[in-house]
Amino acid sequence: MSTNNPAVQDFWDDLRKTTQARIGLGRAGNALPTRQVLELAAAHAAARDAVHVPLDTEKLAAEIRDIGIGEPIVVTSRATSRDEYLRRPDLGRTPAADMDVPESGADIGFVLADGLSPTALSHHGAGLLTELVARLADRHTLAPPVIATQARVALGDHIAAQMRCRTVLVIIGERPGLSVADSLGIYLTHLPMPGRTDADRNCISNIHPPDGLGYAEAARIAAGLVDGALALGRSGVDLKDTSRTAALGPSGATELE
Repeated sequence: MSTNNPAVQDFWDDLRKTTQARIGLGRAGNALPTRQVLELAAAHAAARDAVHVPLDTEKLAAEIRDIGIGEPIVVTSRATSRDEYLRRPDLGRTPAADMDVPESGADIGFVLADGLSPTALSHHGAGLLTELVARLADRHTLAPPVIATQARVALGDHIAAQMRCRTVLVIIGERPGLSVADSLGIYLTHLPMPGRTDADRNCISNIHPPDGLGYAEAARIAAGLVDGALALGRSGVDLKDTSRTAALGPSGATELE
């Protein structure tokens, strides 16, 4: 595809503003232009770093301590290294033998897990937790936050069951890609316990402002799902996010119109 034509270049420049995908890159002979090749290599390096750079738990604990819901607790899974974590997903879903978290009996527990992008948790974990607490603290009791390393989503079930939390929100680094290396997801499980499956959870993904979902919007959706899980008595495939359609009338037009 040639983008030497100014009209063609203007078309792709405008379209590129709507997506983070690599489109309309042009060519130099039979290959990509040097700039695009270097940008792709840099994105690949950032994605690899996002997976392998370890989470600075002390720094994250200091950031979330000031949120005011208790002293952060740091735990780990049965995976003893990053290589083992990547090769053995099952070990990331179960706690280390010496995991000890206090019983709280709170309505909601928060697990901040490194997942496949510790970088995402470093960049966005504290900001997202701040918004979640602001949305939920006035109507629910909140357990002290737990930071989990070498963690998969299901590790949150073990943690929340031991803490006796009614609902758990696992904030976890999502698998990085060549467009985004620092995206977070929230996995909500009502009545968490070991053995829950993905069908028992609800996910809010692509949280990475300014280009992805913002903290306040993600927290608003999460609060709505918490309310829905309470009313339904469960989370998962039977619980739908209706927050985006709540303001729509029968014809699909907003009530403000």
